[in-house]
Amino acid sequence: MSARHPDLIERYSAATRINHWIVAIAFVLLALSGLALFHPALFWLTSLFGGGPWTRILHPFLGCFMVLAFLPLAMKFWRHNVLERRDWVWLRKIGDVVRNREEALPEVGRYNGGQKLLFFTIVTCLPVLLLSGVLIWRQYFSGYFSIDWVRIGALLHAFAAFVLICAIIVHIYAAIWVKGSIRAMTRGRVSLGWAWKHHRAWFREMTKDMQRR
Repeated sequence: MSARHPDLIERYSAATRINHWIVAIAFVLLALSGLALFHPALFWLTSLFGGGPWTRILHPFLGCFMVLAFLPLAMKFWRHNVLERRDWVWLRKIGDVVRNREEALPEVGRYNGGQKLLFFTIVTCLPVLLLSGVLIWRQYFSGYFSIDWVRIGALLHAFAAFVLICAIIVHIYAAIWVKGSIRAMTRGRVSLGWAWKHHRAWFREMTKDMQRR
């Protein structure tokens, strides 16, 4: 809270928001270029990147860029995403989450159980995509590996990409579904009511810190 915005709490700094949107844009470009290379029916997507050769060139470099861009976010928010007992309770009550029965849910901190699972899905999938991507990066690395390893790398890469794309779709849907969430990543602040309703333990922590100042 501040003198200018007494009814708002800062959730994300400007630097964090910029970092998030850089990662988000890189992911969209990666998903489109990866799908274009995955199946002939989607090859038309290569026109977004200047054709097939340019898509094959840009895709792995975009992947490396996204991993590097995500590292600051991972390091900053790791401690906030450690799963606690209340998070498992929250996950077991997913039916109440879907029905918006907040009163039946345990109080959660900065992130709920679903958000924490998303975080660790990303943290798990990105290294798999990076390592498998190296295996199949023909221009520079695939010559060092046997064809069997290249095939294994291709399967792992496709599987991890599928899991990550599905996870991000759920993430986007949840951000739209929970009114006020998108504002947090565009303007950086959320209302006191939003914080109290969706992240009550975090609300208590933040307001307590503000009262001490």
